[in-house]
Amino acid sequence: QVQLVESGGGLVQAGGSRRLSCAASGRTFTTAVMGWFRQAPGKEREFVAGIRWSAGSTYYGDSVKGRFTISGDNAKNTVYLQMNNLKPEDTAVYYCAADRRMMSLQAPTWDYWGQGTQVTVSS
Repeated sequence: QVQLVESGGGLVQAGGSRRLSCAASGRTFTTAVMGWFRQAPGKEREFVAGIRWSAGSTYYGDSVKGRFTISGDNAKNTVYLQMNNLKPEDTAVYYCAADRRMMSLQAPTWDYWGQGTQVTVSS
């Protein structure tokens, strides 16, 4: 139905910046919400940021507020995650997600998921 492909992950030093991209294809008009989650080894999948297309509303997890910015290009069916002032604790696999209607902090409620992209922050 909807395919999501992340890109932009890699190795970055602490204090540096990185931008992730997520390109959606398929029945993209059905996605009302897109966002980012991350999962570090041994930890639960954590909500990072989300955006509602219709209103342009954005939401952030407490751990990244003031450092990360989510944005979207509706014409390109693409969302971005600008990550600034990265910390070693930001190291995780970052997943793009999309939902047909709801914005939720709970990962299992989202409809579509990308493969994930690894972000490693060195100290």
